[in-house]
Amino acid sequence: MLIDAASIEQFLRELDGAPPDWAMVYGHGHHDPAHAERLFTLNRERDAKRAGNEALHRRIAFVWSGELSRIDPESGGFPVVLGPRFTPTSWGQVRFKYDDLSGNLIALPSSPQREILRQRMCQGQSIEVDVVMVGTLIPDESIVYDFSHDQEGLGLIMPVVRVEEVVYLLSPTHSTR
Repeated sequence: MLIDAASIEQFLRELDGAPPDWAMVYGHGHHDPAHAERLFTLNRERDAKRAGNEALHRRIAFVWSGELSRIDPESGGFPVVLGPRFTPTSWGQVRFKYDDLSGNLIALPSSPQREILRQRMCQGQSIEVDVVMVGTLIPDESIVYDFSHDQEGLGLIMPVVRVEEVVYLLSPTHSTR
């Protein structure tokens, strides 16, 4: 479960040993002519160093935010709108990326739970869910190092996961029990 800074940092240490020297890679910023080349080199060097690492094949779980968007009468479920979660760590900002995930995610709750959720949606309530995705890193592009587009110089780490399983969890404020 890679859902907090400590567990994510431990996993990154297993894969890459230590965080990059972000200041050196960033140089004089996005407009520095060598910036893109240094970032490309960092990613290729780290890809090569983690080749054969057993941690690449371990099943991991991460969380994105979701919201039930409406009731789908055809499936009896609720389409889910997804949004990434960013986790600040000592390595930089971490944002998991998924690969090969259907664009039509539908949460299918049990009949009693479905009725309660339907009633809440009809009352105009938004229903937030945690979307837990389970899978393995993609070996050839397992982790992408980049920089935040929102905060200059902030390192961004994006583990790329081939998702094999998705679980929806209601947030505690939306519990139907």
